[in-house]
Amino acid sequence: MSLFSRLLSYLGLKKKEVNILVVGLDNSGKTTILNNFKKDEDKSQEIVATIGFNVESFHVNNLTFSAFDMSGQGRYRNLWEHYFKGIHAIVFVIDSSDSLRLVVAKDELDLMLKHDEIASKPNLPLLIFANKMDLRDALSSVRISQALGLESLQERPWHIQASNAITGQGLQEGIQWLTEQLINQKK
Repeated sequence: MSLFSRLLSYLGLKKKEVNILVVGLDNSGKTTILNNFKKDEDKSQEIVATIGFNVESFHVNNLTFSAFDMSGQGRYRNLWEHYFKGIHAIVFVIDSSDSLRLVVAKDELDLMLKHDEIASKPNLPLLIFANKMDLRDALSSVRISQALGLESLQERPWHIQASNAITGQGLQEGIQWLTEQLINQKK
């Protein structure tokens, strides 16, 4: 690392790069959430379902995020584990109005958190977006937290944030929490 790079890093002016894994069941709003963090000129006008995965980049404060947007369709969920190794955080997106599949979402979250690569990193932050809060049948973030058993996550830093990916409501608050967690880990 050059002297100039070290000086920028010391002064907090150099952007740090972090990899985040964005997962959840299909149609939960993962891609729409990530679209909100893009620059206006880079935003997609039409969001289509992710097949396989996409990689999106965005900046918050002095962090550059590389977000691995993984498909939530059943046949693609086994691909999630191939991206566990180099990640710095997990963003799990829940469709708050889909109470029928909340059990499936809990099972997928539990499987992921028990995976050796994730379980060996108890400080890996977990941000849960309780998305689609604008819909009539949406469960509260408290009810979703209870259904997912988040209170049992004693050591892992986690946060659940009510959100609406269409309007952007709650997204900045959630990513700000995640940014603070990641900056504190880098110190």
